[in-house]
Amino acid sequence: MTLGLYLVRRLAFSFLLIGAVFFGMLMLFETVEMVRRFGGSDTPMSKIVWLALLHVPATFYQIMPLLTILSSMTLVLGMARSSELVVIRSAGRSALRMLREPFLATLVFGILLVALFNPLVAAATRAYHAELQSLQYPDQQAQISLEGSAVWMRQGDDSGQTVIRAQSIEPEGLRFSGVSFLMFERESGRPLVRIEAMSAVLEEGLWRLDNAKRWDLAADNPERDAEEFTQLEVPSDLTGAQIRERFTHTGVVSVWALPAFVQALDTAGLSSRSHRAQFLSQLALPALMAAMMLVGAVLCFKHVRAGNAGTRILITVLAGFALFFLRNFAQVLGENGQIPLALAIWTPPIASMLLALGVLLHLEDG
Repeated sequence: MTLGLYLVRRLAFSFLLIGAVFFGMLMLFETVEMVRRFGGSDTPMSKIVWLALLHVPATFYQIMPLLTILSSMTLVLGMARSSELVVIRSAGRSALRMLREPFLATLVFGILLVALFNPLVAAATRAYHAELQSLQYPDQQAQISLEGSAVWMRQGDDSGQTVIRAQSIEPEGLRFSGVSFLMFERESGRPLVRIEAMSAVLEEGLWRLDNAKRWDLAADNPERDAEEFTQLEVPSDLTGAQIRERFTHTGVVSVWALPAFVQALDTAGLSSRSHRAQFLSQLALPALMAAMMLVGAVLCFKHVRAGNAGTRILITVLAGFALFFLRNFAQVLGENGQIPLALAIWTPPIASMLLALGVLLHLEDG
């Protein structure tokens, strides 16, 4: 047990060191990119650094499996260089038994990462998109969200704000049913007009409503003065591309809220396949990180005096990138419906574990 805790501490130190280096590099690159995009405007440097800090966690979270394989490779190579591997093997400890505690620790760390760090990354990503939109389009007030079984949208102009609720939406993001419009005055926030429509079509620059009823809330008797229209046009700055992008973009919903969000998408008539794939990939992330740890350790599990240390390091790095690419490629196939989602998400980590165990047994038994 003492040896296992020692290996876990060494692995954690390697991960923290490599993670700090990569986080600093990502922060530097992102800051330079933000300066390139907003350096010529009136945006202060503090706001640029804040934007970079909000965007980096999402990228850092995605490369966690690569950091894991680099950390395990660093651990094993350091122990091989100090002859600790020789001592451990001479004491009768097999390679499979020696990697048990680091494997379990990586698995537990992956679970904590998904449970605790993922919601923080999702919150930072949402804040980043909100800040970015406020900088790029300061006058655009359009917002789109999904609550329960309804789609909520907000649009605005110089005269005021309009809150839109739709009971369902077609997949192309242009036709809605059960639509309600509530228009507010900009200065006082007082409701001015309410419109109910059986259906609505979003066209360029306007909403085209069918079988609509309009209430003037500023009138003495809004119901008595209400007007009914076979067709009614309402100006709009929303587009179908904005709506589709909002509901197909992954990474802004935490793993805890994804099941309810997927159910809401299904109820609203939107495709939830990408979000289902994201949810399954988050569940499989601890297994993928544990598999990466095994691969990184096994491929470097020889003494440095055996030679070809540089070749083994290169092979390990290439294997990590190959498995990472395979995992992303399989997820894309699953999102597009080419293969079942469960097969696309769980095959890479399981195959990586089996590959590492096969190489390890070959090195142990010859």
